[in-house]
Amino acid sequence: MSYEMTRQYRGMTGINGPIAVVEGIEGIGYDEIVEITLSDNTRRLGKVLESTNKLVILQVFEGTSGINPEKTSLKFSGKPLEVGLSEKMLGRVFSGMGRPIDGLADIIPEERRNVNGEPLNPVVRAYPREYIETGVSAIDVMNTLVRGQKLPIFSAAGLPHNELAAQIAAQARLPGEESGNFAVVFAAMGIKHDDASFFISNFEDTGSLKNVVMFLNLADDPSIERIITPRIALTTAEYLAYEKGKHVLVIMTDMTSYCEALREIGTARGEVPARKGFPGYMYSDLSTLYERAGRVKGINGSITQVPILTMPNDDITHPVPDLTGYITEGQIVLSRELHGKGIYPAIDILPSLSRLMKDSIGEGYTRKDHPHLFMQMYAAYSRVKEIRSIASIIGEEELSKVDKRYLKFGYEFENHFAGQGFGDDRTMETSMNLAWEILSILPASELSGLTEKEIREHYVGKDETEE
Repeated sequence: MSYEMTRQYRGMTGINGPIAVVEGIEGIGYDEIVEITLSDNTRRLGKVLESTNKLVILQVFEGTSGINPEKTSLKFSGKPLEVGLSEKMLGRVFSGMGRPIDGLADIIPEERRNVNGEPLNPVVRAYPREYIETGVSAIDVMNTLVRGQKLPIFSAAGLPHNELAAQIAAQARLPGEESGNFAVVFAAMGIKHDDASFFISNFEDTGSLKNVVMFLNLADDPSIERIITPRIALTTAEYLAYEKGKHVLVIMTDMTSYCEALREIGTARGEVPARKGFPGYMYSDLSTLYERAGRVKGINGSITQVPILTMPNDDITHPVPDLTGYITEGQIVLSRELHGKGIYPAIDILPSLSRLMKDSIGEGYTRKDHPHLFMQMYAAYSRVKEIRSIASIIGEEELSKVDKRYLKFGYEFENHFAGQGFGDDRTMETSMNLAWEILSILPASELSGLTEKEIREHYVGKDETEE
């Protein structure tokens, strides 16, 4: 093997899946980027996973198919992977590696940054407060998304998470004066070509593409490329937020594909697997992505994350949703039962939770009655589940009048509040008024979570004495 002062080397020792091994070189740093030139002069990128005095282990982003180990040259950059950034990336579509794929010219970068991000001192973090309006009632009223929060969507195969992701990306906005200072970074990993076309055409049709930066790693792209896609997306978001002062919403789908790529690397390296074959370091790896959300004191911008993942076999205890739930601040759970009823977006309210919404709703944020309203809606829907169980045993006709009104409330809640059409964009005010309208199906005496003043001001149902 030959090498020169330019840190160029020729030949590899061996290849195993996405992993390449090079022996007999020294002075190579961890996470260093290497440019690999094949025998036909095509180039691929890789990064150093492990470096010792005897060998270097490389991860090849574009995959190792077609590589002849003996006729390959390597050029080590001496630094981690960097991406060129510019505000002109808004409205553009890029590959999972950050290369333009929309047929337009390359971006002229204003600066270049390490895709791994910069460490953020926890002391300078600001507590997330103001909300982001998504136009989806089940999120805005029941699981409010807060600027600087990370709120994942737990889905499963066949459920409409792609549609919900597109709807949130197209409709999300800031209320009030800052509405124009908003951007979306959309990162897709392992999606099919028709899904990619759906996302692009939806953003174009709604006119939201001008405020979106898209990174698309397709299903037939190398799976190892999925490791780098969310890091490039988050680096772009940090630039727009902390340099350009924008409030950025980052939507990442599908994090399960990302974790499967991690497992592929771990298997190729011969690492001892943990649960379901995933690497034991998956928790810390996911945290390097999720913890890049937040707000910084003294800086106007913010980064809010909505990672989307599919739960294999609808199992919420699977390692991917399980570890994600430990790191993030709540979850939005999609229901196969509601989807089977034809309800969109099929958000199951009871297991869903936004842990930060309590300090970001109410007077001065959304509306004074919001805290009591959402808790009363939650309690009433919980009661609906109990009554449905009883009705399945004794029959609906044996239920009391109040219980029958709960069943009516449950139907209206699922079909006209939680359920709304794709592209149906509701303001926070509209969603809250609709919540009161549906809640007014119940007798006022059942609304123990609301104050008498709130009931006088907003209750629109008949008094129970009329029944």
